[in-house]
This record gives sequence, C-alpha cells and structure tokens, in this order.
Amino acid sequence: MRVFITAATVGEWMPCFANIDKFYTEKSKRFKINFHQSGVGMLASTFSLTKLVMEEKPDLVLQVGIAGCFDDSVELGKAVVINKEIDGNSGVEENGKWHDLFNLKLERANYPPFEKKMLPNPHIDKLNLLKLKAVTGITVNEISTRKERIKQLEKKYEPVTESMEGAALHYVCRNTNTSFLQLRTISNYVGERDKSKWMMKEALMNLNATLLKYIDKLYKMA
Repeated sequence: MRVFITAATVGEWMPCFANIDKFYTEKSKRFKINFHQSGVGMLASTFSLTKLVMEEKPDLVLQVGIAGCFDDSVELGKAVVINKEIDGNSGVEENGKWHDLFNLKLERANYPPFEKKMLPNPHIDKLNLLKLKAVTGITVNEISTRKERIKQLEKKYEPVTESMEGAALHYVCRNTNTSFLQLRTISNYVGERDKSKWMMKEALMNLNATLLKYIDKLYKMA
C-alpha cells in the first residue's frame, strides 16, 4: 500500500516526518508512507495533486493541515475529518448575496465530480479509522474576515471548517477514482484576526500526533 501524505506546507507534516518510524518510509515492502507538499491555495494544490495522482498512482492520498472553524462549539486544537467539501470562491457576490456556479447555472448539481452541489468523500466511513468527527468543509482562496461574507457562507452552506486546499483534494481524487481522506485540526475561529487567541502550535502538535496514530492504525489494517 502506497500512501501519500500531502499538505500545503511542509511545516504541517514535518513533526510527523521527523518522528515517524523509518520502517514505514524505507523498509516496509507492503506499506510505504511518502510525503508531498502541494503549495498554498486551490490553484497550486489542484495542479500538484493531479500530477501526483497521475504519476504516482497512490493507493491513498491523505491531506493534512490546520483549518479555521465557523462553529465555536468545536474546541480549538480538535482533530476532524472532512466529509463534504464546498468551493466557496467560484461565483459572484451581488446585492449582498452569494451566487455560486450552480445558482448561475454554469455547473450542474450532480455533474461529476459534484454530488448535490458538493464534493463528498465516498471513502469516509471506511477510512475514518480513528472515528474522528466528520464535518463539512469550505475552501476559499481569500481567508474569510468580513462579517458579511462569513454570514453569507454560513447561511448558504453551513460549513464547519475553512481551508485553502480541501476542495482541490476532493475534486482531483473524485475525478480520478483515488481513495482520499482530509484530516484537519482547528487553529482558530473564522473571522478572529487576533492571533493571540489562535492555537496554531497546539493545532499543529495535535495534527501530527493524530497523524502518527492514524498511520499506525492504517498499517495494522493494511
């Protein structure tokens, strides 16, 4: 089994890389972990993940990273998996309302890789080995800071997490029939710009601790 762990930046998986048992990355013949940096944002991630999938033919792509959260009942630092992803950038803002590609009739609600206007993970039940909370994510290229914009997204999609790369993973892997899972930890609440209230360090630590547990579990089940 060939598993590729991907993140926007190397810092998001570096603690795992530094502490992972070399058996998983060098010695095992039936199970091997590889690490990949996709770049930041949907454009860079879509290109690099497509290249990865087409050239390497992975058995599983595991995207990891930190995320903002719309739901303040979710504890900062908490690890979640993403069940459904939404493209929160493609469309038009008009008269205070957000109209996406489906509203504009530029895309069909159930035209592959979309399903009911979203990008769900069909492998979530099988691959959520740690039984983490499964939530809906939204992907944007411009981090949401305006209260009006945040309300638009919440009202229209009811997302829990916000990232800049999640939809790229779901889009590419659904299009290529590649197994995938998106693992995130919550670093901050969306709209909070006072970084003293963020838990970036704690989120990264828990992300990598969870990732190491996941790899061990995956190996035992492979």
